Amino acid sequence: QVQLAESGGGLVQAGGSLRLSCAASGRTFSRYSMAWLRQAPGKEREFVAAISWRGVPTIYRESVQGRFTISRDNANNTLYLQMNSLKPEDTAVYYCAADRMPMGVPRRATDSYVNWGQGTQVTVSS
Repeated sequence: QVQLAESGGGLVQAGGSLRLSCAASGRTFSRYSMAWLRQAPGKEREFVAAISWRGVPTIYRESVQGRFTISRDNANNTLYLQMNSLKPEDTAVYYCAADRMPMGVPRRATDSYVNWGQGTQVTVSS
């Protein structure tokens, strides 16, 4: 099992930036592709971005492409999501999660990922 803990959320005005972090412990973080997902009130959890266990490739949902950047520091067991040009529709609880299988390619399907953290709230005001 891997334990994940997200941080870095908050309230920001539209056009602003936030950097989310996800600290991992437990099973070998560096062997697993990782993802950020989000869930807005009344909506299903959705894929945001994912990164290979190697660090490349990375994939994004279309609505965040060019604004968000996912990265990882395997030496420090940490996953990041840099979010720029934030929009009100980015408001959600953001979760990090680990791929079910080691050394896999990053995928968009939310059920590919397990070991969710507790989430961090991101609120973007207009």
